[in-house]
Amino acid sequence: FSTPEDKVLHPTSIYALSKRDQEEQCLIVGRSYKIPTVAMRYFNIYGSRQSLSNPYTGVAAIFSSRIKNNHSPLIYEDGLQTRDFIHVSDIVQANLLALTNPKADYQALNVGTGRPTSILEVAKILIKLYKVKVSPQVVNKYRAGDIRHCYADISRIRQLGFSPRVSLEKGFPELIEWGKVVRAEDKTSRATFELKSKGLTI
Repeated sequence: FSTPEDKVLHPTSIYALSKRDQEEQCLIVGRSYKIPTVAMRYFNIYGSRQSLSNPYTGVAAIFSSRIKNNHSPLIYEDGLQTRDFIHVSDIVQANLLALTNPKADYQALNVGTGRPTSILEVAKILIKLYKVKVSPQVVNKYRAGDIRHCYADISRIRQLGFSPRVSLEKGFPELIEWGKVVRAEDKTSRATFELKSKGLTI
């Protein structure tokens, strides 16, 4: 099922806890002092100018770095877990809407496409677009704190006039055309070692 904004929040990592606390602090201050405030809950953002050398950024960039260096993208679990991938231009559209539409004030808004895509499918699409002879490597390990499926219920922001415009079929080729001409240092091995050394993979 898609994730609505009113789903009970149970953070399972410090990262998630910090996001929840910052959101609540901002909305409380906004309501208390009548400062228009909106909490934007971005799902998996991708697009041009995203760092391809940061192993802690989005999976599209991490996979791009691996593929550009002729390495197989590493996939946790069985690859069938799903995420919601939204192009950066649609994030801009949502931000402008939140800035200009008073009906957005004092709300938390999901910003995604509402479309679940498996991680394995993402890897296959990127490999095909880069035209590199590698295959996804499903490691069948689990990272602490990961959830199985996460895609947005965007009915709330749709009511404010938002509609995602860039599909994966259009957005990923744009990402790859940019990715072909920029440097990408594959640091996945180091990140994988750090996860293992801290007992965060099973």
